[in-house]
Amino acid sequence: MVEDDAAPDGRRIPLTIITGFAGSGKTTLILNLLPQLRAENPGYKLALIKNEIGDLNVDTQLAAAAEMTGSKELLGDCICCTNIGQIEDALATLDKECNPDRIIIETSGSAEPLKLVLEVNRISKATGRYELDGIVSVIDAENWAGYSNTSYTAKLQAKQTDLIVINKWESLEERAYDLFLDKLGDLDVDTPQTKSDQGWISKELLFGFDPEMARAWLSQHGHDHAHDHKHGHTSEMECLSITLTSPDPNAGVDLSKLEALLKSAPKDEVYRIKAVLYSHTPPPNKAADGVVGEANGERGGGGGGGGKARYILNWSFGRWTWAHHDHDHSAEAGAPVLRMSVFTAQYESGKWLKRMESGRYIAAVAGADALESKLEVKRVQ
Repeated sequence: MVEDDAAPDGRRIPLTIITGFAGSGKTTLILNLLPQLRAENPGYKLALIKNEIGDLNVDTQLAAAAEMTGSKELLGDCICCTNIGQIEDALATLDKECNPDRIIIETSGSAEPLKLVLEVNRISKATGRYELDGIVSVIDAENWAGYSNTSYTAKLQAKQTDLIVINKWESLEERAYDLFLDKLGDLDVDTPQTKSDQGWISKELLFGFDPEMARAWLSQHGHDHAHDHKHGHTSEMECLSITLTSPDPNAGVDLSKLEALLKSAPKDEVYRIKAVLYSHTPPPNKAADGVVGEANGERGGGGGGGGKARYILNWSFGRWTWAHHDHDHSAEAGAPVLRMSVFTAQYESGKWLKRMESGRYIAAVAGADALESKLEVKRVQ
């Protein structure tokens, strides 16, 4: 059970862990995320906890120059060893001083992700203030063959992660890139992989949905605007836009069907599911990995009683959380019952478009009455 006074403003701060061997391009990846976030929500506050071996915080100074909301450096030792006890203090300091919408934890090149994940989960349960959104490992394709042979940690970083971002592949000839993929394949893991574009990755792939992004998403006219494209960028993912409407103003989403999707979607085919929806009953307060959500009314200012309420769903590589979404009730009239984005691996969206269109996972309910709801599914990326 989460402490009642752990999160006074009724929200959890998403945490994204970005790891990778030294020089793989982690900081560049992070700095390329900032313009995307600010383009969708100019007031979005992203903070950084940066771990450096030694006492020179060059990358943290770069982050500050890029107008990161706040940063905290843990210098001297690896974050997964002697520094791991400092993470809770660093999180609390950033929370108090910056009130961020999201915090990125960028590890040193020698960090083992699993140790850090265990500590983050411990802090999340103890405070009720944070939630782990994803673990991303950045790999330098140009130099992987060299350091993967000598670094056990580099292999752990590639295994203990939700997503592998392949960086610095552009200079490799086709044969060299194939050899790199063979070496990576020797790890025998089914972790989803995607290529960056000179250190650029869509925020939609790396970040799940949080209340601040949901507000920006809902305030725009239409649905397709939310998917960023870098000029000339060939995306390594595809996106489905799903809208469920109903003539019945009391309609809500069939949560049992939706939960079947959350439990069955393979994380090597479906990367992210983000949605804002209405329901008469609170979603289950535990996800597949036991993460406590906010939708059961224990926290977050409601959502546990009767009546229709709005919820935010964030599904990330097999884990998911719910949050009750406070909003202006006067804006409810005519709002879709559900708006959802599903981000898939390349060449997988066609299959999932048909599954969504079938009504197998998305449907409306209102009491015991059958509704003439309309389900629209289209590929937007």
